[in-house]
Amino acid sequence: MTKTPDLTAMLKDVMGAFPIDTSAMEDAFKTTASLNEKLSGVALTAAEKSTEISSKWTQETLAKLAEMSKAKDEPVDYAKAMTDFASAYSETAAEHMAAFAEVAKKAQMETVELMMAAGKDMSEDASAAVKKATKEATAAVKKAATAK
Repeated sequence: MTKTPDLTAMLKDVMGAFPIDTSAMEDAFKTTASLNEKLSGVALTAAEKSTEISSKWTQETLAKLAEMSKAKDEPVDYAKAMTDFASAYSETAAEHMAAFAEVAKKAQMETVELMMAAGKDMSEDASAAVKKATKEATAAVKKAATAK
């Protein structure tokens, strides 16, 4: 009777010949998690500041509406109140839109800085991994050549 080859032992031998270094994957995961944490921080800070601006704008608008809706003695006073409200609203709209633009600009700058730093880190990690893999492959080739 023929003996069935032990595939498990063969796979162990093959996998042993090609060692896998999981530290590179762990480092990549940690780098990605750190980058995601920082990017989330930028987004959450921008959302918080945008909410503050929106809330302030709403409060100011409601205060101006309350002033405009008060009873007036003369019909002309209603037109004046409406004109004053429209003028004041236009001014605050420009101010608040500028504040939104500043929040967006800051978030964009921080995101670009993070992405550039992450790209540099990943490039350095990849370079180190390639050097290590080349060194290990060269050592394996030399070992295999001397074994013959």
